[in-house]
Amino acid sequence: MAKKRPQTKAKRPQLTDGEIPAVGAREPCPCGSGRRYKACHGRAAAHAVTELVQRPFEGLPGECDWVALRELVPAATVGLTLKDGLPEGVPSVTLATVLPMAWPALRRDDGSVLLGLQNDTASGDLSRDLADTLQRALEAKPGTPVQGRRAPADGPRMQDLLDPEGAFEPVVHAGFEFWVPDPENASPEVAASLERANAAAIPTVKLTGVDAAYWCETPEKNHLRWVMPHPEEQLLDALARLHAAGRSSLGEGTRLVGSFRAHGLTVPVWDLPSGVSADDVEKPAAEFAERLAAALASDAPLTADERRARGGLTNRQVTLS
Repeated sequence: MAKKRPQTKAKRPQLTDGEIPAVGAREPCPCGSGRRYKACHGRAAAHAVTELVQRPFEGLPGECDWVALRELVPAATVGLTLKDGLPEGVPSVTLATVLPMAWPALRRDDGSVLLGLQNDTASGDLSRDLADTLQRALEAKPGTPVQGRRAPADGPRMQDLLDPEGAFEPVVHAGFEFWVPDPENASPEVAASLERANAAAIPTVKLTGVDAAYWCETPEKNHLRWVMPHPEEQLLDALARLHAAGRSSLGEGTRLVGSFRAHGLTVPVWDLPSGVSADDVEKPAAEFAERLAAALASDAPLTADERRARGGLTNRQVTLS
């Protein structure tokens, strides 16, 4: 094992997080201590990365849809309502799954703001990173993108900036034409970028009869991925009860195959025959929601068959975040 370097006892100059520019881990720390950044102020930053907030969207309207748009949906937008209203010169703020060039945010020529959700973040609190990006976008010059950075540890979170009573109503798009105001008259470069992005997008539809359930189409089969707000252990028990009773499907040829874990929530996944559309699964999903509510209300010990079903579901869990 590598030996630890002796720590200097000399008092180093103090800087706040906002005063420390981004530098490489092996570069001299800008505070003037003479030590490498990773062994000086960078130690606190590295520690902050490890402190993962398990449910970054908890308390926001539409938490389950936030998770879906972050992890599952290729192209979607949502209008955001700020707690203190829109600043002068900002006609709207819109959350988008992905922005061109993977920009964290974009201030458009008309002053409106697009905030990207599916980006790598520098800390363990996705909500704080998004809030920092949003604040900088609101102050950016029109027509400029906002680059990523490490958010201040004491900065606000999205829960501090958004109206808790504001609606969160995702609009799922077939492609990424929302990137540009007039896609039909876009430049050849932009048109080519849109074409590539659209070709890679998996067709996705949000169900209307239940919350945070998204149908998607793949070459082999279709799927329903449903983000649920219930505590994981309680939800797995309920799913196991239904699975053991043969009541966990969404109709003929469909099958509950497992679940994802994402941002502190559980996302059950069903395989659907390729001919089953989003419209076809609306009624079965609503009926399943009623069966699930009854199963969630039960506190009876699991039977042997239900425990086996639960073990199978647990073994087919995949953690996304």
